[in-house]
This record gives sequence, structure tokens and C-alpha cells, in this order.
Amino acid sequence: MDPTGPETPATPTVEHGSPFIGPGYSYGSVTDKISSIVLTQRRRRGWWVGFAIAFALLMVLNYAVAKLLSVGVGIWGVNIPVAWGFAIVNFVWWIGIGHAGTLISAFLLLMRQKWRTSINRFAEAMTLFAVSCAGLFPLLHLGRPWLFYWLFPYPDTMGTWPQFRSPLVWDVFAVSTYATVSVMFWFVGLIPDLASLRDRARRRFAQIAYGVLAMGWRGSAVHWRRYEMASLLLAGLATPLVVSVHTVVSFDFTIAIVPGWHSTIFPPYFVAGAIYSGFAMVLTLAIPLRKYYHLEDFVTLRHLDNMAKILLATGLIVAYGYMMETFMAFYSGDPFDRYMILNRMAGPYAVVYWVLILCNIVVPQSLLWIPSVRRNVAALFVISLVVQVGMWLERFIIVVTSLHRDFLPSAWKMYYPTQWDWMTFFGSIGLFLTLFYLFIRYLPMISIFEMRELVHKTAEEEHAA
Repeated sequence: MDPTGPETPATPTVEHGSPFIGPGYSYGSVTDKISSIVLTQRRRRGWWVGFAIAFALLMVLNYAVAKLLSVGVGIWGVNIPVAWGFAIVNFVWWIGIGHAGTLISAFLLLMRQKWRTSINRFAEAMTLFAVSCAGLFPLLHLGRPWLFYWLFPYPDTMGTWPQFRSPLVWDVFAVSTYATVSVMFWFVGLIPDLASLRDRARRRFAQIAYGVLAMGWRGSAVHWRRYEMASLLLAGLATPLVVSVHTVVSFDFTIAIVPGWHSTIFPPYFVAGAIYSGFAMVLTLAIPLRKYYHLEDFVTLRHLDNMAKILLATGLIVAYGYMMETFMAFYSGDPFDRYMILNRMAGPYAVVYWVLILCNIVVPQSLLWIPSVRRNVAALFVISLVVQVGMWLERFIIVVTSLHRDFLPSAWKMYYPTQWDWMTFFGSIGLFLTLFYLFIRYLPMISIFEMRELVHKTAEEEHAA
């Protein structure tokens, strides 16, 4: 029988541990530790308080959306020429956050990286919830979101078809494909753990629910062979999506001739920024979870150090993108591009621009090169929040400063978000957190079978040594 199946006669133990799991863990103790969070552990006050706050923000989102549908997009701060405001800023920001989960799950799986084991499950869930929040904003920005299906090429009676030369239509296919593959990859990875929860659940309803979702899993050799084949195929599909989805999102800007948007550096720059903000969000979620649920032996300092290194590397690529964007604006000799950069640095939104430089470059690059900072949990949590703020401000600068002053000074106008913009934005954070709280309540946030496999491999290495 496979050593990572639900039932195993032998229970190897990690005596001295490894950088990715604490010492003294066996198959049974790993399963007990992770499954007890879902099955037997009572919800403490902290969980209820956090869920109540998240749900309250979700209700704020519902109210803002109801107001939008009853009155129209005029309640937002969008105007002429700034037709894209918070909605597209938030769309790009949420899509970027969802990239780290796919990178950890798919790309690092293909690279056989052990350190992904403890963080891949909730990173995958983060991807799904972030994509759900992202998809909400373009639909609301349509003005008539109930007609969103017009973006799909279906044989309608009016004989109209989407404009396939528009990158906005490309977004529909890219994001929907990304969401579909991410859901399939996440669910396939959950099946062995759902079987473990089914076998350990005491309440009849939980046994039935987890049993239905486990799809008859028994841990046989045939099951494991098909599981590994499906995982590798989905990982092979998901890995290029990490690059392609945010590249297509960047085409929303690069295809236009607006100064500040029409740039060939946007696709790689957007992909690096997406991974940058995505790993910052993984750190933002992982650090409180490991503390609250006492998972320090599973999400170790080595995991946090590796994620901080990726944050450091992608931050350098983002900084390079900023420098090249500024250099090319002056080197090209285009007066409109040159004015766009000067407007960002010294115009009415200059404070926002310099704050994003501080958050995205100065703070991470001045601190994350220090090994002791990369292993300081509190410092990493603060830095991850700073990066999240900086990446949101970056999207704000890209969208707004290029639109509010373009070619014709007679069309210049300032953009000011209204209370409904802010309510929709914070409400989307409430939607994300509500889904995440429900996830950690009813599903294992760490992959049980992959941690048991890590115990097995580590015990073999200890024995060989």
C-alpha cells in the first residue's frame, strides 16, 4: 500500500526534523494535528470575531452593489476622461494576488520543491477567492452586469459577436480559463484529504458530506496513479497561465495609445508585480494562521525565509520596470510620455506615486536583504502589508494618472473616489476574508497527505544518514 494512503501499517517518525517540518511527527500525528482543526477543535472567540468583521464588510459590499444596480455607475467617481477608476484598479490588484497560489501549486510542484507542501493548500484557496473578487469588478463596471454574457461568442438571435480585437474580450477568456483550471487543481488536490476527514468525522452529516466530495477515494494504487497523472496534467496547464493571464490583463493597457499605457514592458512587468503582491498576500495570511493554530512546526521559518526571498527577487524586477519606464519616456523623445512621468512625480497625484515607491522599493529592498529580518515573523508581516498597499497604489497610478491628463488639456479632469468606491473596495476584502474563514473552518488548510509524504521522505533521509 502506498505510504501516503489513508491507512498505513507503518508510521515512520521524524526524529530530528527538517527545515520544512518540526521533529517528532508521524503519519498519525500529522493527520491528527491538521484534521482536528476542522473536525474536533471548537471555534474560539478569535475566529468568531474575525468572521464577524469579514461578514460585516461583505454586507457593506452587498449594500454598495445594490445601490449601484439601482442608481448606476454614476455613484462612483468615474468621469470623462477617467472612465476607469477603482473598478479596474481593484480588478488588476485582485488578479495579481491570485497568481502566487498557482505559482506555488503548479510551478513549484513541477520543480519538485518540498517547501511548497505546507503553504500550497491555502495559497490555492487564496487564488480562487481572489479571482472571485477580481471578476466582480469588470461585471459591475459594465453598467448593465446582467448582460455580461454578451461577451461570450454564442449564437444569439441578433447576430452580433464580441469584438475579438478588444483586449477586454481577451480578459473574459483568460480569467475564466484561469479560474476553471485553478478550481480543478485545488479540488483534485483536496480529494485524499477529504477521504481522511470522511474516515475521522464523528457526525453523520460530516461523514456524508466529506464522503460525497471524496468521490469514493480509498487510497489504492490505481487511485494514486490517476491522482498523480491528473495533478501533473493540471500543473502543466496552470503553469503557463501564471504568465499568460496577467499578460493578457496588461494588454488592456498596452494596446491603447494613451501615454503611460502604450509600453512593451508591461507584460513581464505586470507578471512580476502579480507574483510580488501574491506572495505578499501569502505571507499576510500564513503568519497569523501559524500563530493562531500553533502550526509553527508545519509553516517553519524556512518557509517564511523562502517566500521573503521570492518577494525580494520579484521586487527587484518591479523596480527595474519602474526605472525602464522612466528611462524610455525620456529616451524616446515623446513629449507626451515625458510629461506623463513628470506628472506622476510632481503632479496632483505625486504623493501617491512617492508612497508607492516607498512601499514597493525602498522598504522591501532595504530590509529583506538582511537574513535576520527575513526570519523575523513580525517584520515580515508588516513588510507584506506595506507591499500590498504599494501594489494597490501602483495600479491606481497606472490607471488614473494616464487618463486624467492625456493629449488634450481641455479634457483634463481630476478623479476623486466616492464613498461608494471605498465601500465596494473594502467590501471585496470582506468577501475574500469571509470565504477564507469558511475555508479554514470546513477544509484542511494544509495538505495532510503531502505532509505525511514529507514525514516519510524525511524519516528515510534520517535513517540513511
